[in-house]
Amino acid sequence: MTTPDDTPTPAAEAAPASEQPSEQPSEQPSEPPTEQAAAGAPAAASPSRELRTALAGVRQEVGKAVVGQDSAVTSLLIALLCSGHVLLEGVPGVAKTLLVRALGASLDLSTKRVQFTPDLMPGDVTGSLVYDARTAEFSFREGPVFTNLLLADEINRTPPKTQASLLEAMEERQVSVDGVPRPLPDPFVVIATQNPVEHEGTYPLPEAQLDRFLLKVVLPVPDRDHEIEVLARHAAGFDPRDLAAAGVRAVAGAEVLGRARAEVREVQVAPEVLGYAVDVCRATRQSPSLSLGVSPRGATALLATSRAWAWLSGRSYVTPDDVKALAHPTLRHRVQLRPEAELEGVTAESVLSSVLASVPVPR
Repeated sequence: MTTPDDTPTPAAEAAPASEQPSEQPSEQPSEPPTEQAAAGAPAAASPSRELRTALAGVRQEVGKAVVGQDSAVTSLLIALLCSGHVLLEGVPGVAKTLLVRALGASLDLSTKRVQFTPDLMPGDVTGSLVYDARTAEFSFREGPVFTNLLLADEINRTPPKTQASLLEAMEERQVSVDGVPRPLPDPFVVIATQNPVEHEGTYPLPEAQLDRFLLKVVLPVPDRDHEIEVLARHAAGFDPRDLAAAGVRAVAGAEVLGRARAEVREVQVAPEVLGYAVDVCRATRQSPSLSLGVSPRGATALLATSRAWAWLSGRSYVTPDDVKALAHPTLRHRVQLRPEAELEGVTAESVLSSVLASVPVPR
């Protein structure tokens, strides 16, 4: 067992060990667990190597533009496999926006970007009714939310009213304007970015909206070797605004994602592993350091991400190690610290680590 920081790199088609970034502590498997770890798991068809290879190609394409954020790419792939949304958090200059743009360029999906600002209105995101003088009627003009991959850049810079305009889209995959529901394309994934160190002029996301995100991924500052590689690429003429010149091309699309999602839904989960995931989430509700623990929605999210990670690892069953590996990125934004715990320097990461250490692991 190794302990790198965020979502692990799949054992199959894994990136070089030197590209593993670090973030918050989280136990993660360095190789597929043994058959003994899968005791009690029902038999199921093995994941398609063709589909996993196609998604590994997405990782390689993103790597042409982004250096040292391999685990974040894996997190985004897990979200795509689960039809979930991602909150990317990191200080300025760690390639949050570039990462999402490169992901969009490597997928044959429609991608749109919205720069969230204090004067952005809900209709600027969802769309609005526009009066047509020629027909003397109102017609609906779609907003940027009608896309497959929506980059909500600096989402915490817009007021709560505009933030809330995404709630229905994220949960119901539809937008209601003038009482008429309008379905969004499939797949539909929101990847929102936010800056954790600059608070002036920002509006923190409420807990209800945070809970809509499947994963919260914290992008670290790259280590020295990766930073040298970043500078070397720029010295060689790399332009982050021109991904095509960097050789980034679309290698997978909606059809590949659809087939992969169908296989992920077939990944088996033994009753003991289901119980373990529930016990981890219930333990957060009893933690004296937390005023808000993980909801049942968080437990279902942990199950979904664990299945996707097992599938990426080439297995047709989930193990307790899969649950441990995805606990931090799946649950860190769903818990709320008590004020006195914050004053003592307790963090959500340390609470989750304590919970994982205290809950018995099924054998």
